[in-house]
Amino acid sequence: MTSKSCSFLIAALTFTLFSCAQNAKEKAVPVFKDGEAQIVEAFNNPGQWLRHDLWVETEFDTDGDGELDRMHVSVTRPKQTETEDLKLPVIYVTSPYFAGVAEDVQGIMWDVKRELGGTSKARVHPEVKRRGQRPIISNSHIKKWVPRGYIVVHSSSPGTGLSDGAPTVGGSNESLAPKAVIEWLCGRAKGYTERNGNEEVKAYWSTGKVGMTGTSYNGTLPLAAATTGVEGLEIIIPIAPNTSYYHYYRSYGLVRSPGGYLGEDIDVLYDFIHSGDEDKRAYNNKLVRDTEMMDHMDRQTGDYNDWWAGRDYLNQMDNMKAALLMAHGFNDWNVMPEHSYRIYKAAKEKGLPHQIYYHQNGHGGPPPVAIMNKWFTKYLHGIDNGVDKEKNKAYIVREYDDQQQPTAYLDYPNPSAQDVALKLTPGGITSGGLTLEDNIVEIGETFSDDVSFSGKDLAKAKSSKHRLLYVTPKLKSDLHISGVPKVKITLSCNKPAANLSVWLVSLPWNDSAKKITDNIITRGWADPKNHKSLTNEEDLVPGRYYTVNFELQPDDQIIKAGQQIGLMIFSSDQEFTIHPEPGTQLTVQLDKTTLTLPVVGGEEAYKKFVN
Repeated sequence: MTSKSCSFLIAALTFTLFSCAQNAKEKAVPVFKDGEAQIVEAFNNPGQWLRHDLWVETEFDTDGDGELDRMHVSVTRPKQTETEDLKLPVIYVTSPYFAGVAEDVQGIMWDVKRELGGTSKARVHPEVKRRGQRPIISNSHIKKWVPRGYIVVHSSSPGTGLSDGAPTVGGSNESLAPKAVIEWLCGRAKGYTERNGNEEVKAYWSTGKVGMTGTSYNGTLPLAAATTGVEGLEIIIPIAPNTSYYHYYRSYGLVRSPGGYLGEDIDVLYDFIHSGDEDKRAYNNKLVRDTEMMDHMDRQTGDYNDWWAGRDYLNQMDNMKAALLMAHGFNDWNVMPEHSYRIYKAAKEKGLPHQIYYHQNGHGGPPPVAIMNKWFTKYLHGIDNGVDKEKNKAYIVREYDDQQQPTAYLDYPNPSAQDVALKLTPGGITSGGLTLEDNIVEIGETFSDDVSFSGKDLAKAKSSKHRLLYVTPKLKSDLHISGVPKVKITLSCNKPAANLSVWLVSLPWNDSAKKITDNIITRGWADPKNHKSLTNEEDLVPGRYYTVNFELQPDDQIIKAGQQIGLMIFSSDQEFTIHPEPGTQLTVQLDKTTLTLPVVGGEEAYKKFVN
C-alpha cells in the first residue's frame, strides 16, 4: 500500500470515528449532579415535545354498558424518545378535576341547620360542563419534569372527562384505573388510539419505571394505585392527600365538614367531579350517588361502617411496595394533617423507604423540588444518591421560615417528644388552669351550646358561658410540641346528643397575626354518643357521665415565650359541625379530664419552661 493510500485510509477512518463520536455526542440523555436529575437543554424545548392521547383498557365496567371501561390518557415526552430510540421513566398524574367541576351553586351543600340525628332537606344536584380538548388533558408538572429527563403522563379518573366509568369517590375503580395505566406503561395492558377503537398503541418509549404525585384528590390517587401493589410503580409523592373519606367527612362519630366547605359530604364531591359522558350520568347517579351513597354515608349518626372502611387506604396497605415521600401542611383544615401522618406511620412500620415533609401553612404545598428530584432520581432513574438512607426522615418548615427551607429532623414525631399529661383546675368560664398536679376534688363545670358564637370569639372572650377554657402559666421559654395531642373528657349532657369540639390555642389571641400558626395550635372533634364504639352510637342519658377519648390533629409547633397554651372545650363549631338550636348544656368533670401534650424534652422541659 502506498503512503498516499495509507494517508487516505487514515483520514477516512478518522472522519468515521469523528462522525460516530459526533453522533454519540449529539444524542441527548439524562444528566445527574449531586444526586438530582438536571435540566437538559435538548429536552427543554416545549415546541419539540411530542403530545398525544389514547385510552387504556381497565379490568372493570362501572357505567353499565357491558364494556370494560377505558381511561383517557395523555402523554408529553421529549422528541428524542421518537428520533433517538430513547427510553425514559414516567411521572404520572391522575385526577377527577382535569375536565372541569360543578359550579358552586346555591343549595349544593347539605343544610347544617338541624338537630343532631335529624335529616336535612334535599339538596341541589348541579351538572358539570366538561371542558378541554384532545390531546391535552393537563399541563401540570410538565415544565418541571420533562426537561429533567422524564415523560409526563396524565389521565382522567373514571367517570370524568373522556374516561369511561362512574366516579365512586374512593371506590375500587379509583385504585384499579391508575393501576391499568401503569400496567400499560409497563407493557402489560392494552391501549387504544380511540375510545371505542381497536387500533392498539404501545408505550415503547417507557422504561417501565413510574412515579406518581399530585395534590389533594390528585394526591389521594397515587396512594390508591400504590395499595394495589402494581409492579412498576416505584415511588409516590402524595401532597395533602385524603387517605380516608370517613376521616374527611366525620370525626370520631361526629358529622364534621372539611374546613371551608360547610355541609359538604361524599355525595356532594361526587356531583362536583362527575364530568364524564352525559349519556351515562343518569345511570351513574342512580347507582352510585342515589343508592350506594345514600344507603351507607349515614349523615344521621355519623357511625363508621364497612362501606366507609372500604374508602380508607390505611386498610389497604398490605400490598404497597412503593417508596413514599409524604407532604402536608400542619394548618390544613380541609384535608387535615392526620391523613398523611397515618399513612406515613404505616409505611414506616412496613419497612418501606419513607420521608415526610410538613410545612406550617394550609392546604397543598409540595416539598422543595430538590427533595422531590432526589426521590424521583433514585427510584425512577436508578441513581444511588442515598436518599433512602438519610438519617433524617422528617423535614419540617419552622413557623417563620420560607416553605422552601425546611429544618431536618430525625423523624416525625420528634424522637425527643414525650407525652405530658395536664390536669384541669376550676374556672373554665373565665379561664381555669392546666397543671401537672392531680386534681382530687370532684368538680363539674357547665357550659351551654350556642353555635352563633365562633370559635375565635369564644377563645378571645375573657368570660363566656358557651365554652370552658383552661390555660397553662405563661411560658418562660419557647416550648416545642411534636406529635399528636390527646384529650380525655368526662362529661354529662342534658340532652340525648351533643357536638363536642376542642381547640388548642395560643393566648393571648392576636387579631393582627400574620402567621397562620399564631392563634390556633390544633383542633379536634368527637361525638359523645360514640364513646364506646365508632360503629354503634348510643343516646346519652341526661345527667350520666361519659368518658370520651380522642386525638387532636397532629402538629409540630414552637409556642413562643410569653404565650399560654389554652385548652378550649365547646360544643358546636360554627366552621365544621352541624348547627343545632342553642341551649344544650354539657358539664365537664375536671378531675377526670386531661390534656396530653407531646412535648420535646418531656415533663422536665415542660417544668423548666413554665412558671
